[in-house]
Amino acid sequence: MSLADPQTITINAVPQSLPRVFSEGNEAAYQSADGLWRLSLNHNLVKQGRTRHLVRFDHAKLTPDPFKSSENVRVGMAVYTVIDVPPAGYTNVEVMQVYTGYKTLLAATSDAVVTKLIGGES
Repeated sequence: MSLADPQTITINAVPQSLPRVFSEGNEAAYQSADGLWRLSLNHNLVKQGRTRHLVRFDHAKLTPDPFKSSENVRVGMAVYTVIDVPPAGYTNVEVMQVYTGYKTLLAATSDAVVTKLIGGES
């Protein structure tokens, strides 16, 4: 089952459409027309039968080169979440309960936590 096509992400009050550009097996990708924004999803079996579910958003932009101000360079960053599940012991409902708690923790304190995180605090 795939996500809706296209996906939309809103950054700084600007929505961006991301049509599906790849879908094969346990992987899919959605990307902006200019290729600067990309949403990737995949599901991999790893050691000891664990399954890793990944959702990743890559954001790129053009910015002035700090060494040659007359030229622009492409820079990028990524934000992602991995849900790592053992082969037995957790139901899908329990995984969603743990994820909901994690998401609530970030939503309740996200500005403070993320601001400290990107400032190098732990």
